[in-house]
Amino acid sequence: MSTEHEPVSITACPDGPLLVRGEVDLRSPDGTPIERRRRTVALCRCGLSTIKPFCDGAHKTSGFRTDV
Repeated sequence: MSTEHEPVSITACPDGPLLVRGEVDLRSPDGTPIERRRRTVALCRCGLSTIKPFCDGAHKTSGFRTDV
């Protein structure tokens, strides 16, 4: 990852994950740091991912829908 600070943005994909771009500190509910291997990460919103907090595409087959 870049050492330069880029603006943080969070984009809610329709019927899909949250795309997080920029330098953010991800942590588990108990405060343990979660390693990021990419500049942009997709975070699960449907609750069905097997690799939480990251998205694994489970929303596609589950019928997960978000409000418009």
